[in-house]
Formats: sequence, structure tokens, C-alpha cells
Amino acid sequence: MGIFIAVAVILLWGGHLAYMLLFIEPSWSNPWMYIHILIQSYLYTGLFITGHDAMHGNIHPSKKVNQVLGSISVALFAGMSYKMLRKNHGLHHQDPASENDPDYYVKSQNFFAWWAVFMWRYLTVMQLVIMAVLYNVLVHLLKLDNTAVLLYWALAAILGTFQLFAAGVYWPHRLPHLPEMGPHKARTQGKNHLWAMLSCYFFGYHREHHEDPHISWWQLYKTKP
Repeated sequence: MGIFIAVAVILLWGGHLAYMLLFIEPSWSNPWMYIHILIQSYLYTGLFITGHDAMHGNIHPSKKVNQVLGSISVALFAGMSYKMLRKNHGLHHQDPASENDPDYYVKSQNFFAWWAVFMWRYLTVMQLVIMAVLYNVLVHLLKLDNTAVLLYWALAAILGTFQLFAAGVYWPHRLPHLPEMGPHKARTQGKNHLWAMLSCYFFGYHREHHEDPHISWWQLYKTKP
């Protein structure tokens, strides 16, 4: 089931992106354009969540299967390095919300300052090269509309980072760190499976994820009492 869900997320992301680029003409007066951008942003979030599942070995018992699907997912998200993400995410789980946590910003709790530092820490030269090459392939080789590529491919990915950061880093781990957050310094959403799914693929149930990171995202709701 894990492989099926991972592949389904990847195909939904790719299929919807292709549909937008081919059939949704960019127009600021078209409300459907905004709706499709939000949907694509949500599917971008799903790509990263799939990569995250792979980092925890939750897609399949085979390490190789997890590595392949995880690498594909984060590369499609923004040309990211699965190896670097896996290493840093391991450090995050070892000592969350501390100076040893690469996802945590000890100098400020401001949302946008923390988001900017969070993004900067994961940015690499190779990632920029990959994204530049892909942009030129889409616009100059495939002759797709430049505005469509920027809105549907690039902007949707950036919006996805805000969703991931807000639900998976900032809200669950920001100060104050209260006793009920436990040793993982992680908050958790109240039980509402629909909202938890829409907000970030159940990762609002964040304390539960830290307590047992080997539960797949699509089974995380089961841990909510």
C-alpha cells in the first residue's frame, strides 16, 4: 500500500501540473486559475510528505525502494538532495527544537525570518542549477508559456514550502515549550481528521509523529486518541 500511495501522489502531482500548463491559460481574472494553483501547492506538499515518509523507511521495508521513491519525490519538489534531507531530518528527530536541530531557529520566532533561514539551510548550488535547467527546458525547449511555468510550477512549489513549514516546523515546535509537548517539544492538533488532512497530510498530529516516526502519513490519524 505504501508504494501505491507514494506513486499515486507523484502521478497526481505530475498529471495536474501537466493539465495546468497545457490547458489553464494564466489570467488574473480567472478564479479557476487560483484554485488550481492552490491544488498544485497542496500536491507539492504531498510530494515532500512522500519524501519524508521515505526518510523514515515508511514506504516499503526495502531501503532501496524508499531511497528511489524519496529521491524522486524531493527532486520533483525542487531539485532537492534526498541524502542531505535525510541526514538533517535525522538530526531534527534526535534533538528537536534546539540549537542542534537544523530545522529550528534559535535567534527568532518570527514566522518569516524563521522560514527564510529554514529555506536557506536547505538551498544548494546544485539545486539552483537543476531548477534553472528545468525552467529552460519547460520554457525554451517545450515552448510552454513563461507565465504559466512561473505560476503553476514555481509559485505553487513556494506556496507548498509555507504549508510544510507552518504545519510541520513552526507551529508544532515554536515557543513556548510547554510540559504537555513532551520531550520532543511538539504540539499536536485537536482531533479533526478532515482538517488534519487538508492542513498538511495529518502532520498537525505532530507530537504523535515524533512519538512514533515509523508510522506512514496516511496512517497517522489512527494514533490520535
